[in-house]
Amino acid sequence: MAKTCGEALVELLRAYGVSTVFGIPGEHTLELYRGIERGGLRAITPRNEQGASFMADGYARVTGEPGVCMLITGPGVTNAATGIGQAYADSVPMLVISSANDTPSLGKGWGRLHETRDLCAITAPITAFSVMVTDPAELPALLARAWAVFKSGRPRPVHIAIPIDLLDVTVDATWQAVTPPPRSHADAASIAAAADLIEHAERPLMVVGGGAQDAGPVVTELAELLDAAVVSSNAGKGVVPDSSPLSLTGGVISPPVQAYLSRADVVLAIGTELGEADSFIYDLPVNGKVVRIDIDPDRFDDAFPASVPVLGDAGGACRDLLQELRRRDYRARNRNAAAEVEAVRTEQVNTYTPLQQQHVMLLLLLRECLPEDAIIMGDIAMLVYTGTEFMPMEHPRCWFYPAGFGTLGCAMPGAVGAKLAVPERAVVALAGDGGLMFTVNELMTAVEEQLSIPVIVWHNHSFAMIRDGMVKRGIGEIGVNPRAPDFVALAEAFGCPGAVVGNAAEFRARLAAALEHPGPSLVIVNENDPWLVADEQVVHAS
Repeated sequence: MAKTCGEALVELLRAYGVSTVFGIPGEHTLELYRGIERGGLRAITPRNEQGASFMADGYARVTGEPGVCMLITGPGVTNAATGIGQAYADSVPMLVISSANDTPSLGKGWGRLHETRDLCAITAPITAFSVMVTDPAELPALLARAWAVFKSGRPRPVHIAIPIDLLDVTVDATWQAVTPPPRSHADAASIAAAADLIEHAERPLMVVGGGAQDAGPVVTELAELLDAAVVSSNAGKGVVPDSSPLSLTGGVISPPVQAYLSRADVVLAIGTELGEADSFIYDLPVNGKVVRIDIDPDRFDDAFPASVPVLGDAGGACRDLLQELRRRDYRARNRNAAAEVEAVRTEQVNTYTPLQQQHVMLLLLLRECLPEDAIIMGDIAMLVYTGTEFMPMEHPRCWFYPAGFGTLGCAMPGAVGAKLAVPERAVVALAGDGGLMFTVNELMTAVEEQLSIPVIVWHNHSFAMIRDGMVKRGIGEIGVNPRAPDFVALAEAFGCPGAVVGNAAEFRARLAAALEHPGPSLVIVNENDPWLVADEQVVHAS
Protein backbone atom coordinates (compact mmCIF):
# COMPACT_ATOMS: atom_id res chain seq x y z
CA MET A 1 0.00 0.00 0.00
CA ALA A 2 1.30 3.45 -0.89
CA LYS A 3 2.31 5.61 2.06
CA THR A 4 4.32 8.73 2.68
CA CYS A 5 7.99 8.53 3.54
CA GLY A 6 7.15 9.67 7.08
CA GLU A 7 4.65 6.84 7.52
CA ALA A 8 7.01 4.24 6.06
CA LEU A 9 9.81 5.35 8.35
CA VAL A 10 7.66 4.96 11.47
CA GLU A 11 6.54 1.55 10.23
CA LEU A 12 10.19 0.55 9.88
CA LEU A 13 10.91 1.78 13.42
CA ARG A 14 8.14 -0.50 14.67
CA ALA A 15 9.83 -3.39 12.87
CA TYR A 16 12.96 -2.58 14.91
CA GLY A 17 10.93 -2.82 18.12
CA VAL A 18 10.37 0.89 18.77
CA SER A 19 7.16 1.54 20.71
CA THR A 20 7.75 4.99 22.25
CA VAL A 21 9.05 8.26 20.80
CA PHE A 22 9.82 11.59 22.45
CA GLY A 23 9.32 14.96 20.85
CA ILE A 24 7.19 18.05 20.31
CA PRO A 25 5.23 18.00 17.04
CA GLY A 26 5.76 20.85 14.64
CA GLU A 27 4.84 21.96 11.16
CA HIS A 28 7.88 20.15 9.80
CA THR A 29 7.17 16.74 11.41
CA LEU A 30 3.47 16.26 10.62
CA GLU A 31 4.03 13.26 8.32
CA LEU A 32 6.00 11.52 11.06
CA TYR A 33 3.05 12.01 13.37
CA ARG A 34 0.71 10.58 10.75
CA GLY A 35 2.89 7.51 10.92
CA ILE A 36 2.85 7.53 14.72
CA GLU A 37 -0.95 7.62 14.72
CA ARG A 38 -1.38 4.85 12.16
CA GLY A 39 1.40 2.74 13.62
CA GLY A 40 0.12 2.95 17.20
CA LEU A 41 3.36 4.26 18.73
CA ARG A 42 3.26 6.10 22.03
CA ALA A 43 4.24 9.73 21.57
CA ILE A 44 5.48 11.51 24.69
CA THR A 45 5.39 15.31 24.55
CA PRO A 46 7.93 17.05 26.80
CA ARG A 47 7.81 20.79 27.45
CA ASN A 48 11.15 21.38 25.74
CA GLU A 49 13.12 19.27 23.27
CA GLN A 50 15.94 19.10 25.79
CA GLY A 51 13.49 17.11 27.89
CA ALA A 52 12.88 14.82 24.89
CA SER A 53 16.55 13.92 24.60
CA PHE A 54 16.93 13.44 28.37
CA MET A 55 13.83 11.22 28.40
CA ALA A 56 15.11 9.15 25.48
CA ASP A 57 18.43 8.86 27.33
CA GLY A 58 16.72 7.63 30.51
CA TYR A 59 14.62 5.16 28.52
CA ALA A 60 17.73 3.76 26.85
CA ARG A 61 19.79 3.53 30.04
CA VAL A 62 17.38 1.20 31.80
CA THR A 63 16.51 -0.97 28.79
CA GLY A 64 19.70 -1.01 26.73
CA GLU A 65 17.47 -0.29 23.71
CA PRO A 66 17.68 2.99 21.77
CA GLY A 67 15.56 5.87 22.96
CA VAL A 68 14.00 7.67 20.00
CA CYS A 69 13.49 11.42 19.52
CA MET A 70 11.45 13.00 16.72
CA LEU A 71 12.32 16.67 16.36
CA ILE A 72 11.79 19.64 14.11
CA THR A 73 14.79 21.04 12.33
CA GLY A 74 16.71 24.02 13.74
CA PRO A 75 15.61 24.80 17.32
CA GLY A 76 14.21 21.32 17.94
CA VAL A 77 17.63 19.82 17.29
CA THR A 78 19.60 22.53 19.07
CA ASN A 79 17.34 22.31 22.13
CA ALA A 80 17.92 18.55 22.25
CA ALA A 81 21.67 18.79 21.72
CA THR A 82 22.53 18.73 25.44
CA GLY A 83 20.79 15.40 26.00
CA ILE A 84 22.31 14.02 22.81
CA GLY A 85 25.75 15.06 24.04
CA GLN A 86 25.11 13.37 27.37
CA ALA A 87 24.17 10.12 25.64
CA TYR A 88 27.29 10.34 23.48
CA ALA A 89 29.55 10.85 26.51
CA ASP A 90 28.01 7.90 28.36
CA SER A 91 27.71 5.49 25.40
CA VAL A 92 23.91 5.42 25.42
CA PRO A 93 22.01 4.38 22.27
CA MET A 94 19.70 7.11 20.95
CA LEU A 95 18.10 7.62 17.57
CA VAL A 96 17.35 11.23 16.64
CA ILE A 97 15.04 11.63 13.67
CA SER A 98 14.62 15.24 12.63
CA SER A 99 13.09 17.11 9.79
CA ALA A 100 15.20 19.47 7.68
CA ASN A 101 14.34 22.33 5.38
CA ASP A 102 13.23 21.51 1.85
CA THR A 103 15.91 20.01 -0.36
CA PRO A 104 16.31 22.92 -2.84
CA SER A 105 16.99 25.36 0.01
CA LEU A 106 19.55 23.37 2.00
CA GLY A 107 22.64 25.44 2.72
CA LYS A 108 21.36 28.35 0.62
CA GLY A 109 20.36 30.80 3.35
CA TRP A 110 16.98 31.57 1.79
CA GLY A 111 15.41 32.53 5.12
CA ARG A 112 13.34 29.36 5.53
CA LEU A 113 11.59 28.68 8.85
CA HIS A 114 13.95 27.02 11.39
CA GLU A 115 16.79 27.32 8.89
CA THR A 116 20.37 26.33 9.72
CA ARG A 117 23.27 26.46 7.31
CA ASP A 118 24.32 22.87 8.06
CA LEU A 119 22.10 20.93 10.45
CA CYS A 120 24.22 17.78 10.53
CA ALA A 121 27.35 19.77 11.36
CA ILE A 122 25.64 20.71 14.63
CA THR A 123 25.19 17.10 15.74
CA ALA A 124 28.18 15.43 14.08
CA PRO A 125 30.51 15.88 17.11
CA ILE A 126 27.96 14.33 19.51
CA THR A 127 26.79 11.37 17.43
CA ALA A 128 28.26 8.20 15.98
CA PHE A 129 27.10 9.60 12.66
CA SER A 130 24.81 12.36 11.43
CA VAL A 131 23.45 12.30 7.90
CA MET A 132 21.12 14.31 5.66
CA VAL A 133 18.82 12.10 3.58
CA THR A 134 18.71 12.90 -0.13
CA ASP A 135 16.36 10.10 -1.20
CA PRO A 136 13.77 8.17 0.88
CA ALA A 137 15.23 4.94 -0.46
CA GLU A 138 18.32 5.59 1.71
CA LEU A 139 16.39 5.19 4.96
CA PRO A 140 16.40 1.36 5.32
CA ALA A 141 20.18 1.22 4.98
CA LEU A 142 20.61 4.16 7.37
CA LEU A 143 18.47 2.52 10.04
CA ALA A 144 20.36 -0.76 9.59
CA ARG A 145 23.60 1.19 10.08
CA ALA A 146 22.16 2.88 13.18
CA TRP A 147 21.15 -0.43 14.75
CA ALA A 148 24.61 -1.80 14.03
CA VAL A 149 25.99 1.10 16.11
CA PHE A 150 23.50 0.39 18.91
CA LYS A 151 23.97 -3.37 19.01
CA SER A 152 27.32 -4.25 17.46
CA GLY A 153 29.77 -1.53 18.46
CA ARG A 154 30.05 1.15 21.10
CA PRO A 155 26.46 2.42 21.41
CA ARG A 156 26.06 6.13 20.81
CA PRO A 157 23.46 8.49 19.35
CA VAL A 158 22.69 8.63 15.64
CA HIS A 159 21.03 11.60 13.88
CA ILE A 160 19.11 11.18 10.64
CA ALA A 161 17.75 14.41 9.11
CA ILE A 162 15.03 14.27 6.44
CA PRO A 163 14.04 17.28 4.34
CA ILE A 164 10.35 18.11 4.65
CA ASP A 165 9.72 17.67 0.93
CA LEU A 166 10.98 14.07 1.19
CA LEU A 167 8.82 13.29 4.23
CA ASP A 168 5.80 13.96 1.98
CA VAL A 169 6.98 11.75 -0.89
CA THR A 170 4.89 8.64 -1.56
CA VAL A 171 6.83 5.38 -1.35
CA ASP A 172 5.60 1.96 -2.47
CA ALA A 173 8.28 -0.29 -1.04
CA THR A 174 7.81 -2.28 2.17
CA TRP A 175 10.96 -1.64 4.18
CA GLN A 176 12.36 -4.45 6.32
CA ALA A 177 14.36 -4.37 9.54
CA VAL A 178 17.86 -5.88 9.34
CA THR A 179 19.35 -7.98 12.12
CA PRO A 180 22.53 -6.22 13.29
CA PRO A 181 25.78 -8.19 13.30
CA PRO A 182 27.02 -9.63 16.61
CA ARG A 183 29.55 -7.77 18.72
CA SER A 184 33.17 -8.63 18.02
CA HIS A 185 34.65 -11.61 19.84
CA ALA A 186 38.05 -11.33 21.46
CA ASP A 187 40.79 -13.31 19.73
CA ALA A 188 42.55 -16.16 21.50
CA ALA A 189 45.97 -14.47 21.42
CA SER A 190 44.80 -11.41 23.36
CA ILE A 191 43.02 -13.61 25.91
CA ALA A 192 46.21 -15.63 26.39
CA ALA A 193 48.28 -12.45 26.78
CA ALA A 194 45.86 -11.14 29.39
CA ALA A 195 46.02 -14.44 31.27
CA ASP A 196 49.84 -14.32 31.19
CA LEU A 197 49.86 -10.91 32.83
CA ILE A 198 47.23 -11.81 35.43
CA GLU A 199 48.98 -15.07 36.33
CA HIS A 200 52.02 -13.16 37.54
CA ALA A 201 50.15 -10.36 39.30
CA GLU A 202 50.70 -9.94 43.02
CA ARG A 203 47.98 -7.34 43.54
CA PRO A 204 45.40 -7.45 40.72
CA LEU A 205 42.40 -5.12 40.81
CA MET A 206 39.36 -4.84 38.55
CA VAL A 207 37.63 -1.68 37.34
CA VAL A 208 34.27 -2.14 35.63
CA GLY A 209 32.24 0.37 33.62
CA GLY A 210 29.06 0.70 31.62
CA GLY A 211 30.39 -1.62 28.93
CA ALA A 212 30.09 -4.46 31.45
CA GLN A 213 26.46 -3.78 32.43
CA ASP A 214 25.18 -6.95 30.78
CA ALA A 215 28.05 -9.15 31.98
CA GLY A 216 27.52 -9.04 35.74
CA PRO A 217 27.56 -12.77 36.62
CA VAL A 218 30.72 -13.60 34.65
CA VAL A 219 32.52 -10.46 35.86
CA THR A 220 31.67 -11.42 39.45
CA GLU A 221 32.88 -14.97 38.86
CA LEU A 222 36.15 -13.67 37.44
CA ALA A 223 36.67 -11.39 40.45
CA GLU A 224 36.14 -14.31 42.80
CA LEU A 225 38.64 -16.46 40.90
CA LEU A 226 41.23 -13.67 41.00
CA ASP A 227 40.39 -12.77 44.60
CA ALA A 228 40.50 -9.17 43.37
CA ALA A 229 38.67 -6.10 44.57
CA VAL A 230 36.26 -4.51 42.10
CA VAL A 231 35.85 -0.76 41.68
CA SER A 232 33.17 0.58 39.37
CA SER A 233 32.52 3.72 37.43
CA ASN A 234 29.11 5.30 37.89
CA ALA A 235 27.80 3.37 34.91
CA GLY A 236 29.28 0.16 36.31
CA LYS A 237 27.61 0.30 39.74
CA GLY A 238 25.86 -2.99 40.45
CA VAL A 239 27.69 -5.03 37.80
CA VAL A 240 29.25 -6.78 40.78
CA PRO A 241 26.65 -6.70 43.57
CA ASP A 242 27.65 -4.41 46.41
CA SER A 243 26.82 -7.20 48.85
CA SER A 244 29.92 -8.96 47.49
CA PRO A 245 32.85 -8.69 49.93
CA LEU A 246 35.01 -7.77 46.91
CA SER A 247 33.00 -4.71 45.86
CA LEU A 248 34.26 -1.19 46.39
CA THR A 249 31.29 0.02 44.28
CA GLY A 250 31.73 3.49 42.70
CA GLY A 251 34.55 4.29 45.07
CA VAL A 252 36.97 5.54 42.41
CA ILE A 253 35.80 8.99 43.55
CA SER A 254 37.15 8.26 47.05
CA PRO A 255 40.77 9.05 48.10
CA PRO A 256 41.11 5.77 50.09
CA VAL A 257 40.04 3.78 47.01
CA GLN A 258 42.36 5.80 44.78
CA ALA A 259 45.23 4.99 47.16
CA TYR A 260 44.29 1.30 47.03
CA LEU A 261 44.16 1.43 43.24
CA SER A 262 47.62 3.00 43.12
CA ARG A 263 49.10 -0.14 44.72
CA ALA A 264 47.69 -2.56 42.12
CA ASP A 265 50.33 -4.11 39.88
CA VAL A 266 47.76 -5.20 37.26
CA VAL A 267 44.50 -3.37 36.59
CA LEU A 268 41.87 -5.25 34.61
CA ALA A 269 39.66 -2.51 33.13
CA ILE A 270 36.43 -3.85 31.63
CA GLY A 271 34.24 -1.58 29.53
CA THR A 272 35.40 1.64 31.15
CA GLU A 273 37.15 4.82 30.06
CA LEU A 274 38.84 5.20 33.46
CA GLY A 275 37.55 8.73 33.06
CA GLU A 276 38.29 11.81 35.11
CA ALA A 277 34.55 12.49 35.46
CA ASP A 278 34.15 9.41 37.68
CA SER A 279 37.14 10.14 39.92
CA PHE A 280 37.10 13.97 40.04
CA ILE A 281 40.86 13.95 39.41
CA TYR A 282 42.77 14.34 36.16
CA ASP A 283 45.42 11.74 36.89
CA LEU A 284 43.88 8.57 38.26
CA PRO A 285 46.72 6.71 40.02
CA VAL A 286 46.96 3.69 37.74
CA ASN A 287 50.54 2.58 38.29
CA GLY A 288 50.30 -1.07 37.32
CA LYS A 289 50.07 -2.67 33.92
CA VAL A 290 46.63 -2.41 32.33
CA VAL A 291 44.56 -5.11 30.65
CA ARG A 292 41.73 -3.36 28.82
CA ILE A 293 38.66 -5.25 27.62
CA ASP A 294 36.63 -2.96 25.40
CA ILE A 295 34.46 -2.89 22.31
CA ASP A 296 36.06 0.42 21.29
CA PRO A 297 39.66 0.16 20.00
CA ASP A 298 40.20 3.88 20.70
CA ARG A 299 40.34 3.02 24.40
CA PHE A 300 43.60 1.11 23.99
CA ASP A 301 45.82 4.12 23.47
CA ASP A 302 44.23 6.91 25.49
CA ALA A 303 45.34 8.40 28.83
CA PHE A 304 45.77 4.84 30.17
CA PRO A 305 47.38 2.82 27.37
CA ALA A 306 46.72 -0.89 27.43
CA SER A 307 49.60 -3.22 28.18
CA VAL A 308 47.29 -5.90 26.81
CA PRO A 309 44.35 -4.76 24.64
CA VAL A 310 41.41 -7.16 24.34
CA LEU A 311 38.97 -6.05 21.66
CA GLY A 312 35.54 -7.51 22.13
CA ASP A 313 32.30 -7.71 24.03
CA ALA A 314 32.83 -7.61 27.81
CA GLY A 315 30.77 -10.69 28.59
CA GLY A 316 32.35 -12.89 25.94
CA ALA A 317 35.89 -11.75 26.70
CA CYS A 318 35.47 -12.31 30.45
CA ARG A 319 34.08 -15.79 29.83
CA ASP A 320 37.04 -16.62 27.61
CA LEU A 321 39.51 -15.24 30.15
CA LEU A 322 37.84 -17.20 32.93
CA GLN A 323 38.08 -20.41 30.90
CA GLU A 324 41.71 -19.76 30.01
CA LEU A 325 42.70 -19.15 33.63
CA ARG A 326 40.87 -22.29 34.75
CA ARG A 327 42.54 -24.29 31.98
CA ARG A 328 45.84 -23.14 33.47
CA ASP A 329 44.63 -24.15 36.93
CA TYR A 330 45.04 -20.56 38.12
CA ARG A 331 45.15 -20.06 41.88
CA ALA A 332 45.06 -16.64 43.52
CA ARG A 333 48.15 -15.81 45.56
CA ASN A 334 48.03 -15.70 49.32
CA ARG A 335 46.07 -12.55 49.95
CA ASN A 336 42.69 -11.73 51.40
CA ALA A 337 41.08 -9.17 49.14
CA ALA A 338 37.85 -9.19 51.14
CA ALA A 339 39.71 -8.07 54.27
CA GLU A 340 41.49 -5.35 52.28
CA VAL A 341 38.15 -4.16 50.87
CA GLU A 342 36.66 -4.02 54.36
CA ALA A 343 39.60 -1.95 55.59
CA VAL A 344 39.23 0.48 52.68
CA ARG A 345 35.48 0.78 53.31
CA THR A 346 36.16 1.65 56.93
CA GLU A 347 38.71 4.24 55.89
CA GLN A 348 36.18 5.74 53.48
CA VAL A 349 33.62 6.22 56.24
CA ASN A 350 36.27 7.77 58.49
CA THR A 351 36.97 10.40 55.83
CA TYR A 352 33.37 11.56 55.38
CA THR A 353 32.88 15.26 56.02
CA PRO A 354 29.93 16.44 58.14
CA LEU A 355 28.06 17.24 54.92
CA GLN A 356 28.71 13.78 53.51
CA GLN A 357 27.44 12.31 56.76
CA GLN A 358 24.18 14.17 56.16
CA HIS A 359 24.06 12.66 52.68
CA VAL A 360 24.69 9.21 54.12
CA MET A 361 21.81 9.60 56.57
CA LEU A 362 19.42 10.38 53.73
CA LEU A 363 20.78 7.66 51.46
CA LEU A 364 20.43 5.10 54.24
CA LEU A 365 16.76 6.04 54.56
CA LEU A 366 16.31 5.87 50.82
CA ARG A 367 17.91 2.43 50.55
CA GLU A 368 15.79 1.19 53.46
CA CYS A 369 12.56 2.31 51.78
CA LEU A 370 13.22 1.24 48.18
CA PRO A 371 13.05 -2.23 46.61
CA GLU A 372 16.33 -3.78 45.56
CA ASP A 373 15.69 -3.17 41.86
CA ALA A 374 14.61 0.46 42.23
CA ILE A 375 16.06 2.85 39.65
CA ILE A 376 17.70 6.04 40.87
CA MET A 377 18.24 8.84 38.37
CA GLY A 378 20.82 11.24 39.75
CA ASP A 379 21.44 14.81 38.73
CA ILE A 380 24.69 16.71 39.04
CA ALA A 381 24.40 17.21 42.80
CA MET A 382 26.61 16.76 45.85
CA LEU A 383 24.18 14.22 47.33
CA VAL A 384 24.66 12.11 44.22
CA TYR A 385 28.45 12.39 44.39
CA THR A 386 28.34 10.85 47.86
CA GLY A 387 25.88 8.23 46.66
CA THR A 388 28.33 7.12 44.00
CA GLU A 389 30.70 5.76 46.64
CA PHE A 390 28.12 4.95 49.30
CA MET A 391 24.73 3.92 47.92
CA PRO A 392 24.69 0.12 47.68
CA MET A 393 23.41 -1.42 44.45
CA GLU A 394 22.78 -5.09 43.79
CA HIS A 395 22.01 -4.84 40.08
CA PRO A 396 23.33 -2.89 37.09
CA ARG A 397 21.20 -0.29 35.30
CA CYS A 398 19.78 0.93 38.62
CA TRP A 399 22.06 3.85 39.52
CA PHE A 400 22.47 6.62 36.97
CA TYR A 401 24.62 9.69 37.33
CA PRO A 402 25.78 11.12 33.98
CA ALA A 403 29.24 12.10 35.11
CA GLY A 404 30.80 12.33 31.67
CA PHE A 405 28.97 15.33 30.19
CA GLY A 406 27.95 16.66 33.60
CA THR A 407 24.56 18.02 32.51
CA LEU A 408 22.56 19.78 35.20
CA GLY A 409 18.85 19.08 34.97
CA CYS A 410 19.00 15.53 33.64
CA ALA A 411 17.49 13.66 36.60
CA MET A 412 13.84 14.67 36.34
CA PRO A 413 13.31 14.02 32.60
CA GLY A 414 15.62 11.01 32.74
CA ALA A 415 13.36 9.51 35.41
CA VAL A 416 10.36 10.12 33.15
CA GLY A 417 12.00 8.11 30.38
CA ALA A 418 12.97 5.34 32.81
CA LYS A 419 9.49 5.07 34.30
CA LEU A 420 7.91 4.89 30.86
CA ALA A 421 10.32 2.09 29.96
CA VAL A 422 9.75 0.00 33.11
CA PRO A 423 6.48 1.20 34.70
CA GLU A 424 6.40 -1.76 37.08
CA ARG A 425 9.59 -0.68 38.88
CA ALA A 426 10.18 2.09 41.40
CA VAL A 427 11.94 5.09 39.84
CA VAL A 428 13.31 7.97 41.94
CA ALA A 429 15.00 11.22 40.86
CA LEU A 430 17.70 12.79 43.04
CA ALA A 431 18.39 16.45 42.31
CA GLY A 432 19.72 19.60 43.88
CA ASP A 433 17.59 22.72 43.95
CA GLY A 434 19.79 24.33 41.29
CA GLY A 435 19.72 21.39 38.88
CA LEU A 436 15.99 20.82 39.22
CA MET A 437 15.29 24.33 37.97
CA PHE A 438 16.95 23.52 34.62
CA THR A 439 14.09 21.15 33.67
CA VAL A 440 11.39 21.61 36.29
CA ASN A 441 8.93 22.13 33.41
CA GLU A 442 9.06 18.38 32.78
CA LEU A 443 7.12 17.81 35.99
CA MET A 444 4.13 18.60 33.79
CA THR A 445 5.00 15.74 31.45
CA ALA A 446 5.13 13.34 34.40
CA VAL A 447 1.81 14.69 35.70
CA GLU A 448 0.21 14.28 32.27
CA GLU A 449 1.51 10.72 31.91
CA GLN A 450 0.59 9.87 35.54
CA LEU A 451 4.07 8.61 36.34
CA SER A 452 4.76 7.79 39.99
CA ILE A 453 8.15 9.42 40.45
CA PRO A 454 9.39 10.73 43.81
CA VAL A 455 11.71 13.66 43.14
CA ILE A 456 14.04 14.07 46.12
CA VAL A 457 15.32 17.64 46.21
CA TRP A 458 18.47 18.36 48.22
CA HIS A 459 18.00 22.04 48.99
CA ASN A 460 21.03 24.17 49.84
CA HIS A 461 20.02 27.39 48.05
CA SER A 462 23.12 27.34 45.86
CA PHE A 463 25.28 25.71 43.25
CA ALA A 464 27.23 24.49 46.23
CA MET A 465 30.21 22.77 44.65
CA ILE A 466 30.99 25.76 42.45
CA ARG A 467 30.42 28.09 45.39
CA ASP A 468 32.88 26.09 47.49
CA GLY A 469 35.42 26.23 44.67
CA MET A 470 35.13 30.00 44.54
CA VAL A 471 35.59 30.27 48.29
CA LYS A 472 38.63 28.00 48.18
CA ARG A 473 40.25 30.21 45.51
CA GLY A 474 39.37 33.44 47.25
CA ILE A 475 36.81 34.44 44.63
CA GLY A 476 33.62 36.22 45.62
CA GLU A 477 30.42 34.15 45.50
CA ILE A 478 29.21 35.43 42.14
CA GLY A 479 26.20 33.79 40.53
CA VAL A 480 26.27 30.70 42.73
CA ASN A 481 23.51 31.50 45.21
CA PRO A 482 20.44 31.88 42.99
CA ARG A 483 17.07 32.46 44.59
CA ALA A 484 14.96 29.30 44.72
CA PRO A 485 11.18 29.21 44.37
CA ASP A 486 8.79 27.92 46.99
CA PHE A 487 9.03 24.31 45.82
CA VAL A 488 5.89 23.22 47.66
CA ALA A 489 3.84 25.95 46.00
CA LEU A 490 5.49 25.15 42.66
CA ALA A 491 4.56 21.48 43.00
CA GLU A 492 0.97 22.45 43.74
CA ALA A 493 0.93 24.66 40.63
CA PHE A 494 1.91 21.63 38.57
CA GLY A 495 -0.79 19.57 40.28
CA CYS A 496 1.46 17.28 42.24
CA PRO A 497 2.20 16.84 45.96
CA GLY A 498 5.15 18.64 47.51
CA ALA A 499 6.44 18.80 51.07
CA VAL A 500 9.49 19.78 53.09
CA VAL A 501 10.31 16.88 55.41
CA GLY A 502 11.30 17.54 59.01
CA ASN A 503 12.36 14.14 60.34
CA ALA A 504 13.15 10.58 59.29
CA ALA A 505 9.64 9.27 59.94
CA GLU A 506 8.17 11.97 57.75
CA PHE A 507 10.65 11.20 54.99
CA ARG A 508 9.66 7.52 55.04
CA ALA A 509 5.97 8.41 54.93
CA ARG A 510 6.36 10.95 52.12
CA LEU A 511 8.47 8.58 50.04
CA ALA A 512 5.99 5.72 50.49
CA ALA A 513 3.12 7.98 49.46
CA ALA A 514 5.07 9.29 46.48
CA LEU A 515 5.75 5.77 45.22
CA GLU A 516 1.99 5.15 45.15
CA HIS A 517 0.79 8.52 43.91
CA PRO A 518 -0.26 8.51 40.20
CA GLY A 519 2.12 11.28 39.26
CA PRO A 520 5.35 12.91 40.44
CA SER A 521 5.90 14.21 43.97
CA LEU A 522 8.49 16.64 45.31
CA VAL A 523 10.13 15.66 48.59
CA ILE A 524 12.33 18.54 49.76
CA VAL A 525 15.17 17.99 52.21
CA ASN A 526 16.93 21.06 53.55
CA GLU A 527 20.68 20.74 54.04
CA ASN A 528 21.77 21.15 57.67
CA ASP A 529 18.31 20.45 59.09
CA PRO A 530 18.87 19.20 62.66
CA TRP A 531 17.44 15.76 61.90
CA LEU A 532 20.08 15.24 59.19
CA VAL A 533 23.09 16.10 61.33
CA ALA A 534 24.33 12.58 61.57
CA ASP A 535 25.17 10.63 64.64
CA GLU A 536 28.59 9.26 63.65
CA GLN A 537 27.64 5.90 65.16
CA VAL A 538 24.83 5.59 62.59
CA VAL A 539 27.18 6.43 59.73
CA HIS A 540 29.82 3.97 60.89
CA ALA A 541 27.24 1.27 61.48
CA SER A 542 26.32 1.50 57.80
